[in-house]
Amino acid sequence: MPLTGGDLVARMLAAEGVEVVFGIVDGSYFGLTEGLRHAGIRLVSPRHETSGAHMAGAYARMTGKLGVCIASNGPGAANVLPGVAVENGEGHRVLVLTSWRRGPIVGPDRGGTYQYFDQVGVMRPMTKWSGAARSFDRIPEALHRAFRVAHEGRPGAVHVSVPEDVLNGSFETSPAILEPRRYRRTEPLAVSPEAVRRAAELLCGATLPLLQVGSGVVHGRAGGRVEELARVLSAPITTSFGGRPAVDERLPHKIPMLPPLIDEVRREADVVLALGTRFGETDWWGKPPYWGDPETQRVIQVDSDEEILGLNRPLELGVLADVGAFLDALLVELKQHEPGDLAARQARIDDWAGRAGDLRTFLRSAAQDEEAEPLHSAFVPLVCREFFDDDAVLVIDGGNTAVWTNLYHEHRTEGCLISTFKFGMLGAGPGQALGAKVACPERPVYAIVGDGAMGMHMQEIETAVRNALPVIFLVLCDQQWGMVKFSQSMALDAETMTAQRSLPEGANLNTDFAEIRFDELARSMGAHGERVSRASELRPALERCVASGRPAVVHVDVDPVTHLWAPGLDVFKKMHLEPGE
Repeated sequence: MPLTGGDLVARMLAAEGVEVVFGIVDGSYFGLTEGLRHAGIRLVSPRHETSGAHMAGAYARMTGKLGVCIASNGPGAANVLPGVAVENGEGHRVLVLTSWRRGPIVGPDRGGTYQYFDQVGVMRPMTKWSGAARSFDRIPEALHRAFRVAHEGRPGAVHVSVPEDVLNGSFETSPAILEPRRYRRTEPLAVSPEAVRRAAELLCGATLPLLQVGSGVVHGRAGGRVEELARVLSAPITTSFGGRPAVDERLPHKIPMLPPLIDEVRREADVVLALGTRFGETDWWGKPPYWGDPETQRVIQVDSDEEILGLNRPLELGVLADVGAFLDALLVELKQHEPGDLAARQARIDDWAGRAGDLRTFLRSAAQDEEAEPLHSAFVPLVCREFFDDDAVLVIDGGNTAVWTNLYHEHRTEGCLISTFKFGMLGAGPGQALGAKVACPERPVYAIVGDGAMGMHMQEIETAVRNALPVIFLVLCDQQWGMVKFSQSMALDAETMTAQRSLPEGANLNTDFAEIRFDELARSMGAHGERVSRASELRPALERCVASGRPAVVHVDVDPVTHLWAPGLDVFKKMHLEPGE
């Protein structure tokens, strides 16, 4: 029976376990979209291709499956590029499928080819792998390689482009559809028993061991095992920004990302077990004075990506393994060992937990007046934390909005927090929230987004309505590029800025913008819309949003000057310097 290239691609996706694809329909891959229909794969269409990539990334994060997005040749492929860069940077396992112009005119370009550029070459440096299937018979080869690379090492994005005449053309041959175990590894990386034994000896012999958790623990769904290990060893837990969604922040072992407390804990540890973390820039590259002396502080690093082992910190022990499998083996091995002075370790944890509680109390004291108008930015994450269930998924997007929300939100359930921790991308939030809702339709999903970030992809409110995805967007509106305005103001006149908290009107350059009524915009697209300017109004507005049963937008008027002075912003800025500068 004749088969289109699109049918073959769809059947291979189904064999890989793909149930949902995100992307905009286009005639250049009609064979593919029809193939998805035949294979029983749902197609969810955003209003912009880059949102499709963000939806696929969040879907992959929440399900552990491969996220798939599609984009048409030329303009569509160009539109998806920002999303590809972000989702690859965040370590989300995403397959990007693009159509290409017909085979005879693709590469080398004969000059002036319509809607054509080197999609494969452009995507190569922003993905784990980028390739093309220029003929029907090479589709299995290209897709198998993409699937294989996507599951190797650190998760990320892969890309396959197929010419439109291959996707839409009809072919007599019908290649066998293989199950995943026949073309890629489907079992976790094996764990060396000797490495596990040595790690147990180091941790038990330590005066104060520390568990440093990265996004690899989130992707490996190993947060519960980290929490168990912390209890067994009486060890504190610190995380990277990307690793924050792994563990419950109410645990006494969990040290919040609040300086100088977190720096003190990291310095004092004599043995660090680094799990799925790269010691990246926002972890100060693992350098003193934020970490211990590398000559005396011993590091055990466990990662599925061999290239990262020992890259930013000298190691006592490097372990190439799946983090979850390693933790399973380590917890069994520790039963054969006697940990060090657990009472002394626990005393230090109790002291740090008390100080962390004091810091949180101090921070929350800033949000006191519920009737102040416009409201204090801290109220939004605090009220949302009280209103939504512990397993509700929060998506954070914005500059200063992200700083406020990250600082005041208390994460409780593994994997329920999504943001662009590595890339810091504005505008990813709307797509990520919708992808999370597709992945977890039974759970509440809400997004706290800055008005600048929401302005980049506000059209996706219509996507939420059309696809019946009742996500709640809380848009913090200060009518300015807050983080940029703060930095610019300090550069222009630090003395006045410090004394008066803002510069006179007109002193800044292109940092302010006119108001968008996001509540009215939501209603114009068929969503529920609310506007609040006092903290006392926020919970009733959220109750009405939930009762509506529809996608909803809450336009939140926040104090623009207070919002400008996001706490900890100076520390965030210092992270972009070398330690000690």
